[in-house]
Amino acid sequence: MLQLMLHSHPRIAIPPETRFVLTAYEMRRSFGDLSDPERRRALGRWIIDRPGTKFADLGLDPAATLDDITAAPGTLGSALAMVFQAYATRFGKPRWGDKRPAYLQNLDVILRLFPTAQIVNIVRDGRDCVASLNEMPWHRDDLHTTVAAWARAVDDARRAARALRRDQWHELRYEDLVADPATELTRLCAFLGEDYDPVMASPARVAPVAVPANKKWHRRTHDPVTTQRVGSWQTRLTEAEIALCEAALGSRLTACGYELSAVPHPPRRELLRYSITAMPHRLAPAKRRLIRVAIRLRREPEVAYPSAPLIGPG
Repeated sequence: MLQLMLHSHPRIAIPPETRFVLTAYEMRRSFGDLSDPERRRALGRWIIDRPGTKFADLGLDPAATLDDITAAPGTLGSALAMVFQAYATRFGKPRWGDKRPAYLQNLDVILRLFPTAQIVNIVRDGRDCVASLNEMPWHRDDLHTTVAAWARAVDDARRAARALRRDQWHELRYEDLVADPATELTRLCAFLGEDYDPVMASPARVAPVAVPANKKWHRRTHDPVTTQRVGSWQTRLTEAEIALCEAALGSRLTACGYELSAVPHPPRRELLRYSITAMPHRLAPAKRRLIRVAIRLRREPEVAYPSAPLIGPG
């Protein structure tokens, strides 16, 4: 919904979720020296031809995009930016961004690639997030893993809010956005340095163009903005599921402004299982710090795109 609101702005284009930025960064050494146009063309072929990158969802001309990537400056960020720039050009807009929840866990990567990026993060009640994910046809994780993922997202957002400047980081709540879109979007536009346009509050207008038809689980994006799904976890989750969510996420929920219910505490075995499941999430920040140190020690080639995209983790 927020992606479509931003895409409705006359100056901003946000494509359907892509899957090539983080993977390309992980594979950056395999692409070779990107100061060589032929290596950039090979990278372009990887983006365009690989189904996992979701390039086909962007509605772009493959040959023209390949030429744009080949002609780009010789950094990974610049080559990747050409795809998003082409998408923005398709709609006659000067600014672009990308939306993917995994960016929140990889903001160091995003800011290496796009140093002037502005990060937009949206928070939603963790219980509603769990309930929605449970209904997604592509979601395969069990309840404990899903709960742990929301906890990590909140923790990652807290770290980002402390580390980034006010002009780099903006956070809003889903519940506030659907209750008063104009107010929240006006604040968001001020952060972005753009004027608010009332069309942003009616994202269903662009859903037929910006949401791939195969993503049936996004069918509500074709409807008007509503508060009907706020607090729907009360009927979509079982009492046992609510109990685990609140026991595991209680302090985070209240810190984000969400009230807890009065359901009984879950059995100890459920909390133990959750603790084991959540352990990799708790260790992830330390792992990322070690990776950042290794990158500095290796003195890797420049990857940055110097211009100013808009990047939102989701």
